[in-house]
Amino acid sequence: MTSTHTLSVLVENKPGVLARIAGLFSRRGFNIDSLAVGPTEHPEVSRMTIVVNVDESPLEQVTKQLNKLVEVIKIVELDQAGSIDRELMLVKVRADAATRGAVLDAVQLFRAKVVDVAPDAITIQVTGNSDKLGDFLRVLEPFGIRELVQSGMVAIGRGSRSISERSLRPVPVPAPVAAP
Repeated sequence: MTSTHTLSVLVENKPGVLARIAGLFSRRGFNIDSLAVGPTEHPEVSRMTIVVNVDESPLEQVTKQLNKLVEVIKIVELDQAGSIDRELMLVKVRADAATRGAVLDAVQLFRAKVVDVAPDAITIQVTGNSDKLGDFLRVLEPFGIRELVQSGMVAIGRGSRSISERSLRPVPVPAPVAAP
């Protein structure tokens, strides 16, 4: 039986790392449901949040292979109770004079934010977990969704501990080249 797994992966901030990691999942026949990559508090390290829907056993094999990659520093599987996850969505919805008030009520109800207004449309920014974003879309559907873009999930463990505490190995920094 498959289930959803959220992996937080610290990697060296180098070209090609994303392609190598995504390729590893691809070669195993796993579809990545969500992928977000960005900088961390350490400029030489990036953090990848990868969401996959797979069996536990094959996932264990993939994480072992990921750990063998030189650029991978640490992998942690985040459980839903012990972590906080968020996604960002921008949605452009039809909103003429007759429906604008109802659309703005939905924006307020979901603590979203209007980021652009046109005579016949409103663009809204909303953040939250996937359930909140799905509920927000269901409320907006009757008005007519013109366009939608959604980020991948980012997640972080609850509490004061950091994934990078006591786990960052020194990342080699090239020596400066002397001028001839």
